[in-house]
This record gives sequence, C-alpha cells and structure tokens, in this order.
Amino acid sequence: MAELELKGASISFGAGALLDEADLVIEAGERVGLLGRNGAGKTTLMRVLSGALELDSGELKLRPGLVVTRLEQDVRSDATGTVEALIRSSLTDAELEEWEIEKRLERECDRFQLDPGEDVSELSAGMKRRALLASALAHDPDLLILDEPTNHLELEAIQKLEEVLLSRRASLLFVTHDRAFLRKVSTRILDLDRGKLKSYDCNYGTYLKRKAADLADEEKRNAEFDKHLAKEEVWIRKGILARRTRNMGRVRALKDLREERTARRDQVGQARAKVQENERSGHLVLRALGLDFAYGENILFKGLDFELVRGSRVGIVGPNGAGKSTLLSLLLAELKPDSGSVRHGTKLEVARFDQLHASLDPNRTVGENVTGAGDSLTINGAERHVISYLADFLFTPDQVRGEITKLSGGERNRLQLARILARPCNLLVLDEPTNDLDLETLDLLEELLSSYKGTLLLVSHDREFLENVVTSILAPDEDAGSGVWREYMGGYMDWQRVLMRRAEERASAQANPRGSGKQKPSQSQQSPPEVRKLTFTESHELEALPDAVESLESRRNALLELTAAADYYKRPQSEQGVDRDKLKELERELEHKMERWEELEGLSD
Repeated sequence: MAELELKGASISFGAGALLDEADLVIEAGERVGLLGRNGAGKTTLMRVLSGALELDSGELKLRPGLVVTRLEQDVRSDATGTVEALIRSSLTDAELEEWEIEKRLERECDRFQLDPGEDVSELSAGMKRRALLASALAHDPDLLILDEPTNHLELEAIQKLEEVLLSRRASLLFVTHDRAFLRKVSTRILDLDRGKLKSYDCNYGTYLKRKAADLADEEKRNAEFDKHLAKEEVWIRKGILARRTRNMGRVRALKDLREERTARRDQVGQARAKVQENERSGHLVLRALGLDFAYGENILFKGLDFELVRGSRVGIVGPNGAGKSTLLSLLLAELKPDSGSVRHGTKLEVARFDQLHASLDPNRTVGENVTGAGDSLTINGAERHVISYLADFLFTPDQVRGEITKLSGGERNRLQLARILARPCNLLVLDEPTNDLDLETLDLLEELLSSYKGTLLLVSHDREFLENVVTSILAPDEDAGSGVWREYMGGYMDWQRVLMRRAEERASAQANPRGSGKQKPSQSQQSPPEVRKLTFTESHELEALPDAVESLESRRNALLELTAAADYYKRPQSEQGVDRDKLKELERELEHKMERWEELEGLSD
C-alpha cells in the first residue's frame, strides 16, 4: 500500500487554483523533489499533505498509522526555550520511554553539533535551522516533508543533512533551490505547474529535458487548437449558414471550444532581466588591510588583508556564525572594524541584496518598493511603467499593486532582485540571493551574473551556483587559527580540491612522522600503476582548465602591470606587501592548475 495518495485535489486562494484536480502517490522509501515556480503552490501542497490545510475538493488517503512531520520554510524568529526543550516537544505524542527520548536527543544533537542547553532565541538563523531539522528528524517520521531545508545552512551542515536523508529508509518530500542537493537526494521529480502535478521518474538533468519537451508539445497543441478556433469563429460570423439545423452541432462544438479556451491556463512566461551597469569603477574596487573584528571573545577576523579589483567575482563561504554578512558590512564601511582599514576605489556605485529582506518596506506596495514613489522608473536610459518592468520578473499587475505580505519567500527574493537590478551599479553585493528562488529564476540570475562586467561579492551556500559564477573563494582558514581568512583562486570545486589536498597531506604526515624509520618501498616492490581513464567529472574539469588558467594569467599580468608602474614605489609599504602576497598566491595557484592540466591530459591520451 502507498504511504499517501491524493486524488482530484483542488484548492484555491483568490482567482487562481493552486491545485486543480491534482493526483499524487508517494510510495514507501521514495525521496521526491517537488519543483514549481514561486507562488505555484508548493508550500500549500505540503500543508495539505501534512494535514495543516483542508482541500476545497478531492481526497487525501494516508496509510493507517502513518507518521508525518513537516518542516516549514521560514525560521521562526520568536522561538524560545532550549534546544533540548524544542526537540522534546516534537516527541510529546510519540509514546516513548525516557531512555528512548534521551537517546534520540543525543543522536540529533551530535548529528547537527547542537548544545542541548543553548537558548534557541540566541541562535543564528543557520543554527536555528539545524535545531528545527533535529526536532523533525527526532520523531523518526514515516514521511518527512521539508520546505527549503538548506536555507541558512552552511556547506558542511548541508552535506551532513544529505548523509542523514540518504541513510533513512522512510519517505521524503522536499522543496529546494539547491540543485546539488536535489541531484544527490531525490529519486524522482514531482512537477507542480498551473495546478497540475506530473511525476518524472528520473534525475534532475533528465527532468529539465523532458519538461522542455512537454512544454514544446503543449505549445504546438495550443497553436493548432487556436487555429481551429479562429477558423470556426470566422464561420459563425457568416450568419445564416450557421443557424441551419444541420449546422447546430457545429455551433454547439464552437461553444465548447470557447469554454475550453477560456479555462485553459497558458504557460507562465520566462523571467527577463538585465543588470544596469554604471560607468566603470577604478581598477581598485576596495582594499582591506589588517582588519580585526570580534563580538566579545568571538574573534571573527584577525589581520584580514583583502583586495577586490574590477571584474572580480568573489564567493564568500564559511560556517554559520563565521561572519560572512559581517564581512560584507565591514567591506562596505557600514560597520567599523576594531582595527585596520578599508579603502574604496573611485567611481564606486554599490547595489546590495540582503538575505533578511531588510530593505523591503512592508508598508508600501510591491511596486512602490521598486520606484520609491510614482509608477515609473528609468531602465537603461528609458522610462518604463513599474507594471511593465515587474512583468519581466513574472509579477502580475494585481501583485504590483498589492502588499508585500502576500508574496511568498521566493517572490520576495525575486522582488528584491528586481529592485537592485533597476539601479545602475558597478559593484553587486549579494547575501544569499538564491534562498527560496525557483530554479528557473536561479538559472536566470546565474546567467546575468556570468555576463555581468562589473564586480561581484557573493555570499552563498549553493555549491553549484558558486561553481558557475565566482572566480575565487574567500573562506576561513581553520588550519591557521581563529579569525584567519584566505582567498583561493578558482571556483567552488577548486577550493574543495585545495582542502582535500591539505587533508591528505596532514593524514600522510601523521601516518609517516619524520624519523619513524620507515622507508619508501623500492620500485620493484611497488604495485604496477593502475591504468585508468578520465571520469565524467575529470573530463569536465579538463574542459574548464584552459579558461581557468587564462583567467589566472590575466589577473597575474594585471597585477604585474600595476607593480611595474613608474609611481608604484610611492604606495605605502603595507599595500605593496599585500600585492606581493597576492602575486605569490596567483603564481602558486597557476602552477597547481598547470600541473593538474598536465595530469589530466596524460589520463586522456
């Protein structure tokens, strides 16, 4: 028997039906990724399946005794009590012995590195998300429903969550914007489009191809239908011929065609946008020297030196509480460091996206949040009505005139993107911009940033997004101590390879301490080298290496050109030291890339 079955489910809020006679079956052990546009009704469906919302019509059948737990999308800001109390509260109806409760409490706190005695209200958003995940998993539900579970989590916690979900035998339904998470966890894709549910028994990459083919087929059928309807409308206008008895069947058929066309919900258009670029900034965008910053005894930054030059795209990553958002505030001079300095370059125009939507005014309409006042704005030198502009971001006229409180989390993120993209800038600062975005808008944002000619500072936990957008990673260096950060050339995977290489070196040093007396086996004693071919991932890495090397060489040459200038010696010694360190790092990374290129080329022969 299926764990859950939904038949002919319909539910509406306002004009449009979020579920329109939708059907769904979830079997035991399935891990289903639910996809759909922002505002399509994904959260509504999850609330229905968990029993928090009743259908207007249709039937929901659950296997007798099925235990369902749902984790909501938003992290509640008013949560109080200890982590232990939160987890215990999820087990009140589980009929467990005290020793079993203690065992589950210890298991979940260990999994997510939680202090059971810590007050939930004092936790960061990421740690609150961990506590809520621990609370949901402690119940060991038969069906776990997760709405954007990776929001606010750092990369290590996301990878831990993946391990936990893959180890469970129970069923899972989840919504996520994290494509790497979706690819790894899901066993099938469930698509919610204009009130209908369709299952795709495949991975995410195959789903994209099949969905595109389905939409193309639909467009072709609709075009043929509309052509036939237009032909019948021409016929009915001929008048007397249509009123003959033998033609009344055709008249009734035309009436049915009209009703079918009226009821048809056309495909939602694709979001369209372009970054408004201001005049170029100076070569130096900003430079931080010797930055120290701490909250009490918690040292976030210690002697941080960082330089951002025009055209760079830097990804800032790190654990929850490491200070990523704080670093943005320090670099933008919104927050004063304990010591050190930040210097901004010339002609700098900044547009900033913040993950908490603090810049959105809940007392203004959606449109007013973009224009400030009035109903028009200037885009690329031309005046546009706000309704027309926001239509590019898939907002309807009613939404533009309406309140922000009626928007979903993803729609609010899309609104904030529309707001900052309407502003001419040459430095984009994005703090977790992918949270709650539907995957189509995420693809659009990725495309925009990849072609953006200005400078980018990006905080994100989305591995695939980082890999596709940034040219370097700024992250804490745990080996160097508290508050020490390093910049690593390349994308997310390049940074991961550096960390893996360091871990291997540490393991090798521990296994073979100096003076242990162990000798390396002779060539004759060693096993013959294993002959192997490139993996799929290595093939893609090899394809990307020429561009990566070219980018590194370009940055190195630009720095060499800067240091060779006739008046360079007039710069402060501290700045010259930063440039020298940067040049050494670029040279090291370039050498590593060239060695890796040679290695992979050898395997491809």
